[in-house]
Amino acid sequence: MTTAPRTEPELLDAARAWAADDPDPATRDELTALTARAAAGDDAARTDLADRFAGTLQFGTAGLRAALGAGPMRMNRVVVLRAAAGLAAHVLATAEDPASDDAGTDASGTGGHPLRAVVGYDARHDSDVFARDTAAVFTAAGIETLLMPSALPTPVLAWAVRAFEAEVGVMVTASHNPPADNGYKVYLGGRAVAPEARGCQIVAPHDRLIAERIAAVGPVAGIPRAGSGWTVLPGTVEEDYLRAVLPEPARAARSLRLVLTPMHGVGGRTAAQALRRAGFADVHVVAEQAEPDPDFPTVAFPNPEEPGALDLALEAARTRDADLVLANDPDADRVAVAVPEPGGAGAGWRMLRGDEVGALLGHAAAVRCAGRGDAVLANSIVSSRLLGRIAAAAGLAHRETLTGFKWIARVPGLAYGYEEALGYCVAPEVVRDKDGISAAVAVAVLADELRAQGRTLQDVLDELAVAHGLHATDQLSIRVADLGRIPAMTAALRDAPPPALGGSEVVQVEDLTSPGTGLPPTEGLRLLTRDGTRVIVRPSGTEPKLKCYLEVVAPVPDRAALPAARAGAAEQLARIRRELGTALGL
Repeated sequence: MTTAPRTEPELLDAARAWAADDPDPATRDELTALTARAAAGDDAARTDLADRFAGTLQFGTAGLRAALGAGPMRMNRVVVLRAAAGLAAHVLATAEDPASDDAGTDASGTGGHPLRAVVGYDARHDSDVFARDTAAVFTAAGIETLLMPSALPTPVLAWAVRAFEAEVGVMVTASHNPPADNGYKVYLGGRAVAPEARGCQIVAPHDRLIAERIAAVGPVAGIPRAGSGWTVLPGTVEEDYLRAVLPEPARAARSLRLVLTPMHGVGGRTAAQALRRAGFADVHVVAEQAEPDPDFPTVAFPNPEEPGALDLALEAARTRDADLVLANDPDADRVAVAVPEPGGAGAGWRMLRGDEVGALLGHAAAVRCAGRGDAVLANSIVSSRLLGRIAAAAGLAHRETLTGFKWIARVPGLAYGYEEALGYCVAPEVVRDKDGISAAVAVAVLADELRAQGRTLQDVLDELAVAHGLHATDQLSIRVADLGRIPAMTAALRDAPPPALGGSEVVQVEDLTSPGTGLPPTEGLRLLTRDGTRVIVRPSGTEPKLKCYLEVVAPVPDRAALPAARAGAAEQLARIRRELGTALGL
């Protein structure tokens, strides 16, 4: 939430009050020095100070995320302690009166124990500190608190919320954000939400109610904190998660050669163990990126979608003549997949798009769920429409949701869900969130089974294109320094949309804030052309970006027509990117 600009005396007073309340000497000294420079007339210091006090962090698509540092618009111990206190108050109030827009009417599975929380953390700077602060506040509030024994992947925490019948879960992580960032992700369970939403990330009205309770928290010095009393879970919790997502270890070894990178995150050990449990004996973990390192020294940006992020993994794959590359993001809730190009050794490697992996796993889910009338396949609004066609062909229901797994994971009857940003939920009965570890196993198993049939992942993609049309996707991302530019660009596009995109007339411009979309209102626009091209423009929920999601669909009569169809779709997407950039004033 942003606030009205402060006068300089107000800004300096707010900064001094914050520093006086800060229990962390590092951020307290940082803010004191910055305030002194601003008071002495340093313009850069004043600008920095004004940015830190421009409002308060709010729960977005993936919870709280921001750069580490002092002030209400940064991640620090003051923000975390106040968030924990407000969240504890919400949990206590919801348990007393569970009636809400999202709450269940029964307390099945929750009445036999006191209110319970599970807290996890990754290996970023201060993640363990923020997790212990949260445990201290929860415990003092009377909530039985279970703290993860070490830095572990987000899917382990998401599993634990359901496995331990917790009322609330907190994961301290900034996922794939830059090294300077950290974050705070909240899950609800127990009496707070309906059964199908237990273990999902928060949505309205809980985000608003939690924010109101955080705003009502007084000075940090007055927040009760326990010095002990929480329970540190045993180290076997990681193995318990693995047994939940892979109940039966493979009886025979699989021959596929895998390269895995955790990208300096916390997923390496867990993912390697999961793959070996699934029968993969030849798993090579990229040595330079194997151990958690909050500075992410070998990548410019710790996101497997970014150019160059997979370079070391692809080099290892070429050296070892691997069959498949799997890359988790730093908290291992997402997975990227790369496959060898056709043509044998030396032909190169290609990273599959998130929509391609989504279609592959969706096709496998449709086969697995054949005959199940209650099974639902789901994807986010910005993901490809191909999953809907796969579901329809299999006689299964399909749902489209807002962006973010907090929406996908709570779809009733969910059997499989995905979003194009490398997030896949292949075992919703175990983890009600995206899970890059179980998804990595699912992709590897699928590739291994196909090889036994003399087929590849690319063969399945080709078959899906012939059956349902080639669904080609791309993105245009516009990073901004001034967040005020994003609504201005969106408004300009809404008011003066391009008459055509990719050579096809624009026949519909839909404002996603309108109630008639069939989805909860959200910021963004959806443009449709006469030939079925779709463009969605929306602000990123995790980064200062305006993101444009492009999809063209081309009929494919047979596999011989695929090369020409792919070339034509690539040319059309490139043209749409240029035209959209012009329309947005780039």
